[in-house]
Parts: sequence; structure tokens; C-alpha cells
Amino acid sequence: MKIVIPTNDKKGLEDKVAEHFGRCLTYTFLNEKGEVIEIIDNISEHMGGIGLPPELMKKHEANVLLCKGLGPRALNLCKELGIEIYVCQTETVKEIFEMWKNNKIKKADLKDVCEEHKI
Repeated sequence: MKIVIPTNDKKGLEDKVAEHFGRCLTYTFLNEKGEVIEIIDNISEHMGGIGLPPELMKKHEANVLLCKGLGPRALNLCKELGIEIYVCQTETVKEIFEMWKNNKIKKADLKDVCEEHKI
């Protein structure tokens, strides 16, 4: 299992969870033990690159996304790609992973999309 968290730096477990899923600077990948296995730059079209963030995460074999929120298109694309999404308002990578590991984080659905992206 590979877990991905949108971040804005390369500080590993102490990095802050990015406020905006698609416009974060980096994605931090953890294994199921909570160990950092990879940190990549966000090279999606949101940052001037190619492809959508869920496609980038799937390319790096992510199975689970932990984030503060996301839009309806991202939610649906993650689901289509087989990426489970969980949302929670926490500060650090370590905190959001611990919440997920201890089943204290909500599985995302359409009620959880960011207000500015609701139709």
C-alpha cells in the first residue's frame, strides 16, 4: 500500500499538509507503517506541467490519498483510478497519517468537496 499526502515542501513527516490538493508544491508518499518512501514535485497541469494530480499520484502507485479537501472532479477521478480518499483538518503529514491509521479520519464523498468547487 502506498499513501500520498499533498504537501508544500520536502520535510517528510514534519511537513504541513497543503491546503489545496491540486496546487500543492509536492506530494509525500508513505508506506503503511508511516515511513516516507518518496517525495515528488507536483508536475501536474495545475503547476504548468501535464496531466491531472490524481493521474500523477496513480503513476507513482498511490492507493490512498489523505488530504484536507479537494474538488468534485478530483474526487471522481481518484475513485475511477482506484485511489481511496480520506479528508481531515490536521497540520502535519505525521498527524494526518496517525488519524488515518487509527481510523479517526473520514472517507471522502461529495459532501466533502471544497466550497469553491461545489456546483
